[in-house]
Amino acid sequence: MSTKNFEGLELSTQILITEALKRGVEVDVLDWEDNFIRLKKGNKVEYVKQATKTSADTYITPLIMENKEVTKLILKKHGINVPKSTTVDNMEEALKKYPNVKGRDIVIKPKSTNFGEGVLILRGLKSHENYKSAVEQALKYDNSVMIEEFIPGKEYRFLVIAGEVLGVMHRVPANVVGDGLHSIRELVAEKNKSPLRGNGHVTPLEKISMGIVEENHLASQGKDANFVPEKGEVVYLRQNSNISTGGDSIDFTDDVLDEYKTIAVDSARAVNAKICGVDMIIQDVKAKPDENNHSIIELNFNPVLYPHNFPCQGQNRHVEKKVLDLLGF
Repeated sequence: MSTKNFEGLELSTQILITEALKRGVEVDVLDWEDNFIRLKKGNKVEYVKQATKTSADTYITPLIMENKEVTKLILKKHGINVPKSTTVDNMEEALKKYPNVKGRDIVIKPKSTNFGEGVLILRGLKSHENYKSAVEQALKYDNSVMIEEFIPGKEYRFLVIAGEVLGVMHRVPANVVGDGLHSIRELVAEKNKSPLRGNGHVTPLEKISMGIVEENHLASQGKDANFVPEKGEVVYLRQNSNISTGGDSIDFTDDVLDEYKTIAVDSARAVNAKICGVDMIIQDVKAKPDENNHSIIELNFNPVLYPHNFPCQGQNRHVEKKVLDLLGF
């Protein structure tokens, strides 16, 4: 069966199907919108949703990772570094916390979220309005919001499958590079014309949005969408670097010390995850980890595969092969 028959599915699902067909596995799409497929070879049948939701993980494992507060409690119990945070259930509670976080670097995120949705980073918090707006945004995704300390360093995504790190990527937040002529809004529109960018994870990169998150981040830099950056000036539109929000991926699999890979594997094992995206902040990937230079900020139960296969810089890690190995094909 030609892989052309599967165009329109998420790219991660497409690359999994491509490898499955090479292995003589029969593939049926059960729900196109949900990227739900059935894999069959002989008497063996496996159901896979969005490429990384499989029978290999128990029901409770994704529920643990979905709840960021529970995840942190478990990781901390296993001696793994996590940021300090507090959880609030409404705006009134959040506003009471404002004096405690004013002037600090903080992250505001829904307690249960994925793909970086509703996550906002506020550096050197000075504006009561920006704080309130960030909480309002996070509350759109969950009834509880975490107010977390910001951990300095660069963010790396470790893809752990079956107790092994298959790929490590550094995700660069959505950005534009100035030419001295065009506004940020115009530069975003031009960058989004790239055939590599689309919507819905069907292309290697996602289109960059210009919404409230981007507006707030620009405002924190004293800029807005009409600002014209100088030639060569890099303007970041978000603090969080998720590929799903327009970020770029750079492969670091061979550059990160093995000690960090061990921490990523231990984090996945702490929640009994066979397939896991470990998001780690590291100050220097060449310096050995200690209690002050790294932190796990999130575990993801449905990590995307394609950024490890199609990085902006680096080599294809063919991570889909390990998923099929795990499933026994």
